[in-house]
Amino acid sequence: MQYDVITLFPDMIEQQCSHSIVSRGVQNGAVKINTINPRDFTQDKHHRVDDTPYGGGAGMVLMCEPFFKAYESIPKLPQSKTIMLTPQGAPLTQKKVKDLASCDQLILLCGHYEGFDERIRQGLDLVEISIGDFVLTGGELGALCIIDATSRLVDGVLGKIESAHEDSFEDGLLEYPQYTKPYDFRGMKVPDILLSGNHGEIAKWRQEQRILRTKQRRPDLL
Repeated sequence: MQYDVITLFPDMIEQQCSHSIVSRGVQNGAVKINTINPRDFTQDKHHRVDDTPYGGGAGMVLMCEPFFKAYESIPKLPQSKTIMLTPQGAPLTQKKVKDLASCDQLILLCGHYEGFDERIRQGLDLVEISIGDFVLTGGELGALCIIDATSRLVDGVLGKIESAHEDSFEDGLLEYPQYTKPYDFRGMKVPDILLSGNHGEIAKWRQEQRILRTKQRRPDLL
């Protein structure tokens, strides 16, 4: 999987992707991450990428030309998808994550200030995605969420790809409770079924717990 992130703050992407699971994917060659700064495609000495909005109003709007040129500088792979991170986009779900993880390349556009000139939406072949009904300063955190969530489904990133198959939301349910040593911690004990060695009964218990936990915490998923 190749990620090309168009961002005014490449250090935010590069630093975060140098840690944990994503970093392992980069080291294994399963994941490749590039950052492209629109300021590198400006013509003035100040590398300006924003200007005041037509019609008036507070804040600044990101200009078309730097973002078009940044996008056009990226070689496109056969299975490529371009994503604009914006609160106006469709919510990010695990189903959408799985769809995105089947691509060879994700191009991620990170906005700032009052957002993008509308012609960036009109002129580029993209989909808009939101990570929630709230507003952030910029799109980098949203891009990192997509990178983290999709890269986990790429072979060579997780120690065992099977781990992702048991995650919350994978089949519409939350994950079952997990325990490790010690058996008894301050009077809170591990359920005896998990120590029984009966893998069939353990699997049954875990599925029952997934359904129960989803009913209690996220009934909207059922």
